[in-house]
Amino acid sequence: MKQAVPGKSASIKYRVPYADTDMMGVVYYGNYLTLFERCRNELMRITGTSYQQMESEGAMLPVIEAHVDYKRPAKYDDDLTVTGWLEYASGVKMRIRCIVERGNELLASGYTVHACISSKTHRPVRVPQYLVEFATETASAEEA
Repeated sequence: MKQAVPGKSASIKYRVPYADTDMMGVVYYGNYLTLFERCRNELMRITGTSYQQMESEGAMLPVIEAHVDYKRPAKYDDDLTVTGWLEYASGVKMRIRCIVERGNELLASGYTVHACISSKTHRPVRVPQYLVEFATETASAEEA
């Protein structure tokens, strides 16, 4: 079943290198979180701010929770599309959903939850307003 993806999302293409596979010939399970991270960086850019810029402005987003549902294996030389969107941003937390597809076939889906912390004190701070607004716009577009 095709996962519903909101309009305010980011997608990257990724061709699986041999180094990403394990002895069974499939993409090693931990590499999916790396794919989520690559997509997350592109998602940050479409909010109008890069992750690097956000850090220089005083905020960081460490992962405090990660979850992946594995549906089908990806293999060497597969051409994958990874799509991510900001599901919510409120208070000091935000969640980013991602899916990994090969053509129209869903291979994996999941999310990462991030705490927003000060880059100076490493104490919790509110999620930057532009991310809260972006999440709200994404949710509004999804409901329409």
